[in-house]
Amino acid sequence: MASSEQLKALLKSHVSGDRERFLSIALQVAAHEARIGHGKLALELRDIVEKAQKQSKTVTPVSISKGFKDVTGLLYATTPQVRLVDLVMADDVKGKLTRVIREQRHLDKLRNHGLVPRRKLLLVGPPGTGKTFTASVLAGELGYPLFQVRLDAVITKFMGESAAKLRQVFDAIHEVRGVYFFDEFDALGTQRASLNDVGEARRILNSFLQMLEQDDSNSVIVCATNHAQLLDYALFRRFDDIIKYSLPGKDEIVALFKRRLVPYVARRFSWNTLAEKAKGLSSAEVTLAAQDAIKDLLIHEHEFITLDMALTAIDDRRGMSYEMHQ
Repeated sequence: MASSEQLKALLKSHVSGDRERFLSIALQVAAHEARIGHGKLALELRDIVEKAQKQSKTVTPVSISKGFKDVTGLLYATTPQVRLVDLVMADDVKGKLTRVIREQRHLDKLRNHGLVPRRKLLLVGPPGTGKTFTASVLAGELGYPLFQVRLDAVITKFMGESAAKLRQVFDAIHEVRGVYFFDEFDALGTQRASLNDVGEARRILNSFLQMLEQDDSNSVIVCATNHAQLLDYALFRRFDDIIKYSLPGKDEIVALFKRRLVPYVARRFSWNTLAEKAKGLSSAEVTLAAQDAIKDLLIHEHEFITLDMALTAIDDRRGMSYEMHQ
């Protein structure tokens, strides 16, 4: 049963015409009913709210992220429209993501049989390989808001404050269904025994481990890191799936270039030559090289992007990548 405060808040928001707050509180009531074992009622309430959201003129999902963002800046909320078809990735990675999406779409059926869908994911791989974009794709496919956790706001120098802010984030995860993305996760998850560790860092990590393990919400938690070797070993078993990303292969590079350049090149174009030249670049760098070639075309008013123009753009991106790693 909803608390007296929730009932009063529901009435006040209804009387004032604050539709977003009304639906947000209704979701909180549904979450409360789920926690006390009233699963059927919780699902019915959630379905009513979701139906109301779809009928609303605005497509922005109801959330409490605005309050967190305005008050503490811990969460940044967006509503991605991208889909799995927009993700150029190796087949094994796409297969794992498809499995996560299918399990989420059949969440009720799985839970009715005592099963838990995959919802805590660790994405591991070099920069620019699609980890951040993956979080957007999952949100877009599932129709969830994407909440990016701002670790720079979470982690502070004051004892106990970071753990308290983490608790706020996990409260949001429990109350509002969405995809919650922890980027550069190694800032939280470094090994507790590392030589440069301090007591507060250990406390933050221990708090995160405990909150992650105890979380039984319907939200999807996605953590991403470029430095898996820095993560504490205790973290890995807390995740339902660990997905490894790598630099794009020849087929992925060709697909990335075609996606951007097809309208701007002549019918016969040596895509394989581009792929060979771009080997070793990340997906993000390949995309930026394609955009650079398009800019060159537009600024100089060429008829088509030539192979030399595209190869020059690749060389420029490779040079920048080299400089950054020196």
